[in-house]
Amino acid sequence: MMNSPELIDYPSSLPTAGVDEVGRGALFGPVVAAAVILPEEVLEHLASSGVKDSKRLTEKRRCNLATQILAAALDCKIGMASVREIDRLNILQASLLAMKRAVMKLKPKPDLVLVDGNQEIRDLFIPQRTIVKGDSKCLAIAAASIVAKVWRDTLIMRLAKKYPVYDLTNNKGYGTKKHKQGIVNYGVSPQHRLSFSPCQLSLFPF
Repeated sequence: MMNSPELIDYPSSLPTAGVDEVGRGALFGPVVAAAVILPEEVLEHLASSGVKDSKRLTEKRRCNLATQILAAALDCKIGMASVREIDRLNILQASLLAMKRAVMKLKPKPDLVLVDGNQEIRDLFIPQRTIVKGDSKCLAIAAASIVAKVWRDTLIMRLAKKYPVYDLTNNKGYGTKKHKQGIVNYGVSPQHRLSFSPCQLSLFPF
């Protein structure tokens, strides 16, 4: 079983934000990031509650933990990059843009940003530290991953009602067999990422 992320891996005297994105590998929908500032006194409680990489949690557990994180955080904000921005910029740059948008909404502004991955956020103008596999090493990043995942899944579930032919309720926009077959049968929707090769299986729009 995976251990909880480290409690203290940054200077506790600094207002510090963790930021992570979700939806990078999906075929459908925006890429979504969350930025979270956690007060030092809640770290141990959140760790003992099971906050860790969102991919290691059940949907029900993620939802419960997201509620706890939002209640405990000094601030938590969401940033997005649209499907068209993904197609125009590429998914890496769109993911970084979503993270930047989330961070820039935070109040107070953090003195340090912990970024999941090995790529710094461009033009952030706030000191930052990249952490590879940060969602399994840093509590603030793990918390951000949970909030972002729950927020994006909720959005995709709403969109699933509008676009029922892609089995979005079950795949959350990722490239499952049913999703790809839906693209072949019905074409792409306005929320599909045209720069991703599976979305080019059909030339006919929804």
